[in-house]
This record gives sequence, structure tokens and C-alpha cells, in this order.
Amino acid sequence: MIPKECKRLAEVDFPIAEVSKHAAREKSIRHGHPSTLHLWWARRPLASSRAVLMALLLPDPCDVHCPNEFKKQAREALLAMHTRPQGWTKQIESDEGLRQIMLEFIADFANWDNSAKPAYLEVARNLVKAAHPEETPLVVDPFSGGGSIPLEALRLGCEAFASDLNPVACLILKVMLEDIPRHGPELAEELRKVGGEIKAAAEKELADLYPTDPDGATPITYLWVRTVRCESPNCGAEIPLLGSLWLAKKAKHKWALLTKVVRSKDKPPRVELEIFEPASNKDVAAGTITGAKASCLCCGMVLPPERVRAQLNVEKGGADAVFDANGNRTDGARLTAVVTVRPGEKGRHYRLPIDADYAAVRKAQERLAEILAEWERGGKQGLCPVPDEPLPPIGTLGFRVQRYGMLEWGDFFTARQKVALVSLARQIATKMEEANNKGSSLATAVKSVLSLLLDRVAVRCTANCIWDATTQCIMQVFNQGQALPFRSEYAEMVPLSDQGSGWQTSINYACKIIEGSAKSDLGQAQCADVTAHPLPDQATGIWFTDPPYYDAIPYADLSDFFLVWLKRTLPDHPLLRDPFDPGNPLSPKAREVVQNNTKECDGRAKDRDFFEDTMGEAFAEGRRILREDGIGSVVFAHKTTEGWEALLSGMTRGGWTITGSWPIATESTNRLRAKNSAALATSVHLICRPRPEDAPVGDWADVLRELPPRVSAWIERLQGEGIRGADLVFACIGPALEIFSRYSKVETAEGDEVGLPEYLEKVWEVVGRAALEQVLGDAATGTLEEDARLTALFLWTVQSTDASEEAGKQEEDEEEEDEEEAVAKVAAKGFSLAYDVVRRFAQPMGIDLDVWTDRIIGQEKGIVRLLPVAERAKALFGEDGTRAAADWIEHDTGDLQGMLFPDMEAAPTKARGRGKKAIIGADAELQSPDATTLDRVHAAMLLQASGQANALRKLIGTEQDRGPDFLRLANALSALYPKGAEEKRLLDAMLLAVPR
Repeated sequence: MIPKECKRLAEVDFPIAEVSKHAAREKSIRHGHPSTLHLWWARRPLASSRAVLMALLLPDPCDVHCPNEFKKQAREALLAMHTRPQGWTKQIESDEGLRQIMLEFIADFANWDNSAKPAYLEVARNLVKAAHPEETPLVVDPFSGGGSIPLEALRLGCEAFASDLNPVACLILKVMLEDIPRHGPELAEELRKVGGEIKAAAEKELADLYPTDPDGATPITYLWVRTVRCESPNCGAEIPLLGSLWLAKKAKHKWALLTKVVRSKDKPPRVELEIFEPASNKDVAAGTITGAKASCLCCGMVLPPERVRAQLNVEKGGADAVFDANGNRTDGARLTAVVTVRPGEKGRHYRLPIDADYAAVRKAQERLAEILAEWERGGKQGLCPVPDEPLPPIGTLGFRVQRYGMLEWGDFFTARQKVALVSLARQIATKMEEANNKGSSLATAVKSVLSLLLDRVAVRCTANCIWDATTQCIMQVFNQGQALPFRSEYAEMVPLSDQGSGWQTSINYACKIIEGSAKSDLGQAQCADVTAHPLPDQATGIWFTDPPYYDAIPYADLSDFFLVWLKRTLPDHPLLRDPFDPGNPLSPKAREVVQNNTKECDGRAKDRDFFEDTMGEAFAEGRRILREDGIGSVVFAHKTTEGWEALLSGMTRGGWTITGSWPIATESTNRLRAKNSAALATSVHLICRPRPEDAPVGDWADVLRELPPRVSAWIERLQGEGIRGADLVFACIGPALEIFSRYSKVETAEGDEVGLPEYLEKVWEVVGRAALEQVLGDAATGTLEEDARLTALFLWTVQSTDASEEAGKQEEDEEEEDEEEAVAKVAAKGFSLAYDVVRRFAQPMGIDLDVWTDRIIGQEKGIVRLLPVAERAKALFGEDGTRAAADWIEHDTGDLQGMLFPDMEAAPTKARGRGKKAIIGADAELQSPDATTLDRVHAAMLLQASGQANALRKLIGTEQDRGPDFLRLANALSALYPKGAEEKRLLDAMLLAVPR
């Protein structure tokens, strides 16, 4: 057993860069990856979970308390690996060499391609066994979710106890940790057999609802648009709510819709559609809906959002076509195009809808009515075949569909989608009934997997899935991550088609996961409340978890999308119920540890205080079940400083001390929310230990002396590992907490206790000063004005982590802007940060953000935006460009402002920031206190942009005579602006004009 005094590898070193590369890449891996079995939100990459877990389990061979027997067996295990790199034999002889080789192995094993190779599995399990010879380690994760951490525990030969409050998560965990390890390839074989039988039976039952074309082509996707009626008295035309007219948008395969208004004397005008091949993007017109406002193509009237919602509300979202008694479509959703494949031909083809398409839809509506009537005739025994459970209330995070009349979960689906999903659900129940009667555990496992696969089909079989014209495929309904927005257009897939992500594809994915899983012992999955964990005191040596973050993701509300279908295929499954409220037909909400102001727990609002208090209880429970010699890890990826303070406060109050901190890149920078902002690409893995009962009281002065060198060294280390920007900032909190949390409390010389918030303010100050010294130099940090320091810190914070940039090149961005939130205006340019982050840097350095608002930054709704240089033109040059330029650079010919900005109206001189006139105004001298070094750099960039070479050379010469600050700042900003930024291009071009 590893002595309590011996540090684990995770407390001293970790291969950040390599593991980050593998973790960020993992999201682009599909075939055989466990995440493809069933969707779960914010799932941790297996690569980072596996690597951190190994580092938690293994002792540091350089520690004086590390057992010699472990070092001996570790050397034998690593040298026995037939794929080991050259040089290991000599290097491994020293303790330092052994540590380095262990880290290299962890980095290589993090690679998905190596995760199931016998050579790597054998070495990993032998290392764990050498570290824990007396008993198999138990790994506990109380917020298991999608199961990445417990799954990797089994891979490493550990025991795993996974718990979650959510029933959908628990079923996923049971399949991954119990059913697949128990049955292995036999489960895949039976799944293919039964899944094929279900497909054949469903195809026969649904054949008339998805007919093939007369020419032999096979429809694979139907493209629909919701419609409203123009309310102009002289019009009344149907308005198709088209967000985009593109069908296919590949370089050599472009197709789009063309709208044509047809008018007649005795009928309202109508919009007809044609399919054409555009020669360029300019040939494709704009859509008819923007920001929920609908434009009538026939009369030009714009229908406001409230009227669009009111019309769709009557039709429960308007996803289904409406027919008259003769079977003619009269209203509701409208087919715009049908995507087909043709025998012997590659690629997608597009055609306009025909009568047979609408006839099949009407037939589906009639069949759905029969299904519901049959259920009613049977006395409504059991659940309604179509989910009729209520959606969460209006105002719930991530849900906006209720305002369009969608109030039940069944409203997400069209009649034909409902019939198809009900058919598959019934086939699952019918095919498994006989096997279940025999009491076969394999049959039970097959049914559980089949039920999860029905969810996998449903996620792309709703009336809120969109068609991606670039990839020519359907985006699943959660393509925004953790929201279910309203879509005016939707794509309806053929669920039994072999193309796309239908039933057969889901079967194939599941079988690859099962067959590719490493053989392991069984884990244990259980539904449990994290504040009342079922394990006894000191039951485990490893407590490793990824907790929720405030209101970031409404897990319970979102998961009900899946739960309502699971309850129809597994109605008696013990995991699919609320153990705290038997009358609740949906997932538990009250005890879920999230901030959700639409819910209550025991009469208490689930507000911020509820979340922080409950999270503190969860950390205390983790401390209770962990042995005194045990170790833990908590994954943090929160984007606000308040979130960090609350969670860290919960940890310290719960009796934990931080002993390590490793930021691992897990996200791509080409996510929509990451662009031009400081969205975190890394997840910080805090390593923690139970704080000793006799921990000493710390001296505030000693803590403050230790903090700067620790942070500076950490910044240097992280930058060497490719960690940048906001990721680096938050990663510095970990090592800073190592200093603070080792004490029972920290006191000043006067005996006053220092709280965590006060300490974190110092941490931010130290990080900010270290960053400025790095990018501007010690001398410039003291001489450059506030605006230069604020700009440098801003740009330093929005830098991207290297591994996430690399992942962004491999990963298709599936995020789309919610139409309800779209704004009909050009998006503001510039880089943005949360106000709280900017304030944390600025305040300790005496920078008043209000002074610089509208001068170099803008503030709106908790976001601070760094103004692009082009937006500063009026402020810099004032009302009279000629005189401003003459005063400033002693150049007295030409209308500089007119040349720079010919389309810009003259702006009146007014107060800006600290100035009473334009910063470089007609009456300003070059030495004016309002003309800062940053102002002069920006003005030079604008001269560069306008091609004023002589003026630019004159300015640069003047600034060189003045001192080094101008060029020092220009070079620093050039290094800070990201590649491709217009400001960087201007700076680099401007600097080329500097005399050498």
C-alpha cells in the first residue's frame, strides 16, 4: 500500500500538452467511442479521465516514501512492453528517469488509438497492481453522468462505483459498467440479430409511410418549413419561415431554393419554390425570417415576433401539414424539398415535393389517430404511446419552444415521426418479451441497449432538427449543446434508412463500442443523492468527479427528452423512476444540484445559495467516504470567478486541501461561443487530499510572499505546455490554492482571518502583474498608461490554448444560433470577456473601467468588448481631420480624416474618457495628457490602413525620439493579437516601416 506521506504522481507532475492533444482530438472520434452510444452533456473525454486517474493511482517514484517494491515492479512492467521507445532501458534506472517514463506512458496511453491495445492495457494494469498490491482500488464518482471516469477506472483494472441522481444517466452507466463487461461480444452478436429483426418488422409496418420514388430513387430526408399567414388586409399569403434557402453548399455541389411569387385574381398570392444550381453565393437570396420576424414575399409586410408566435401557438408549433377533406394540403408545415439517393450513384440529390409525399404524411396522421384511439378504447392502460408528459415551465434554461404552443414532449415530433418511434418501441417490447420470460440477463441487457438506441434515433427524428447544407446531413436536436430551441425549418429523416443516423447505424455504432471495449470486471451503477452517499465512511481510496456548474446545463429537464421514450420501452425498470417522489413521471428535479430558479427543494428556492450550500454538502460527503490516505480530483471548467470561488469554498469547508492542479484542453476553439471570446478550452483538474485535523494556522504575510514566485513559475510552465489566455488564468488558481488550503485557516498579524474571496483577489492581482511583466517588460509596466495595460491584459486573456486550436481544425462545428435570439444587425466586432474577469484584473491595479468605457472598451449585459481600432477613428481624429493631423504629426496638407474614412460623417467634439474633446483634436498638442501611448499606436495603425506612408514615417520618427514605449507597446500588441486579426496585420505592416 502507498504510504499516506508519499505523494502521488498527479501531485508533482503531469504531461499536460500530450494529454490535452489527445483529449481535444477525442471529440472528432466517432466509430467505437462510448460517447456514441447515447448523448450526455458535458461528458469528460476518456483521454483526460484515463490519464488523470492513472496519475492519481500511482506514487511518485522520486518521493522518499515511495515503496522500493513498487519501483522495482514498475520498471519490470514498463521494460516488458514490447513497443517501448529506445532509451528507456538506461533512463529507467534512476528514480527521475522512472518518473519521466511513467509520464510518457500515461501520455501515450491517453491516445484513443492505444486505449484498447493489449500491450498498453497490460502495462497500465500491472502498474496499478504494483501500486496497490493488497487490494483492488475502488474509484468513486458521485456525479457520474455519461460515465467517463468510472469507465476508465474499469479499463485500469480498478473497481468502480458510479452514481447519479438522473435516471437516464444511471441507465447509461448500467449498460456501460455492468452489461457490456458482463456479456462482451455475445451482447453485440445478440444485438445485431434482434436489431435486424426489429428493423425488418418495422420496415414492413412503415413501408407505406416512406414510399420510394417512381424512378427508383429513395428518399432519405424530407425538408420542411413552418408557415404563418400574412396579416396584411390585402394579402393573406402563406409565409414560409425560411431561415436559409441553401440545400447543398459544397464547393462543387451547390443547390438552393428559388422563390417565386404567383398572383391570381380570385385567390391570395402564393410563394412557389424551385430548385436551382447557383453559380455563386450571391445568387441565393436571403430567408424570410430573422429574429422571429417574418417577411411576406408577396406584399413586403413584416410580421412581428409576437404575431408569429401567436399563429404557431394555435397549431402547437405548426410542425405538421394540415389537409382538407380531399387530402389537399391547406396550411401548416410545408415541404420544401426531398433529399434522395439513387441506385448506383453517389451523393445526395434534391427534388421538389410531389403528391405522394403529402399522401404519405396524411396517412401517418390517420394511423396516429388510430393508435391513440386504440389506447383510449383500452381504458388508457399504461402510458400513452406518444409522450404526453409536460415540458418544463416557461423560463427554464435552454427551453423556448413553449411560447410557440409546444407544451408536451410529444409536441417535438410530427405525426409520422411519432408513428415511427412508437412502432420501434413496440417492436422492441414484442421481440424481447419471450426472452424476458426466460429470465435471461443477456436479454435484459439487449433490451436496455435497444432502448438507448431508440433514444439515439429520436434525437435526429424530431421537428426541431435542422439540415446542414455544408455537410448535407441532419443535425441532432441538441446541436446547440444544452438547449432545445425553436426551429422554423426542420429536417425529417427516414429512421429505417441505411443512410444517415437511423436505426441500423445506431445498431452498428453500439456493436463497435461493445466489441472494442477492453475486457474488465463489472462496475456498479446506482441512483443516489450526492449529499447522502450510500457508501460507508472511509470506503474508498480514490474520489474523482466532475460536478455541475450552477445553471450551466439543466441536465434533468433536458434528459426528460430521452426519459419519456425509455419509460415506454422499459416501463418497469427500477432505475427509471424518481426515488424521492413516486408520483413524479419525469426525472428528479428537487434534489438535483444545479441552480434553477424555476424549481424548489423542500420549499427552498433553488437559487445560487442553494447550489453553493448543496455543493458544500457534496464535498463533505466525498471527504467522509475517502480514507485518510486517499486522494481525490475535482474537474472545474467554470467560466466565472464567482463560480470558482463558490466551488473552492465548498471544497475547503468540506475538509479538503489542494495539492495539485492540471489544466487539460478538452474543447475546440471553433465552437460558436468560443470565437473572439475567452470561452474556456481547458478543464482544470484539481488534485486534493483530506486536510489533516491538526492542520496549522497560516500567516498571511508568509502566504503572500510565497504566492508570486509560485504563480510566475506556473505561468511559465503552462505556456510551455501550450496553455494560453483565460485557460491559463483559471489554471493558476489551483497552485495558488495549494498554498492557502494547506492551513486550517490563514490569519493576519492582527489575528483577523483571511477569507477565500480576499485571497483570490490577491491571486488575480499577482497573475495580472505577472502577465504584464511578461508581455510589456518590467520597465514598461510602470511607465505605460492604464489603457495600454488594460488592452494588453485583455488580449493576453483572450488567447487560445494550442491543443484546442488543433482540435478545431478536425472538428465540425455543429452549433447554430437560435433563431429566437438572432438579431437583424451586423454583429459587433472585437474581442469580448466577461465583465467579472476584466474587473478582477483591473481593480487591484487601480484601473477604473468606467473611465475607459466608450474610449477603448464597451460594456453591455455583463460583457466587456475591446473596441476595434477602426471604431476609435472619430475619437482619435476628432471633427477636423486636417487640423488634427497637422497638430499631431506636423503634417499640414490633405484631409486626413476624409482620406481615412471617406464614408464617415463628421462627429461633433465631445467628452471621451478623461478628455473634454477628441483625444487628438484640433486644439490638442502632441504632448497632451489625453494622447496616450496606446492612442498614438492606434492612430499609426489607422495611418497604415489609409496608406498615408509619409505621415506614418513622420509619426514613427517622432515617437522614436520620444522614447521606447511606442515601439515596445506596438511589438507587444502584435504578439498578443491572434493570427488573422486585422489589427495584427496593420501592426506588422506598420512595424515594417520602422527604420532599422
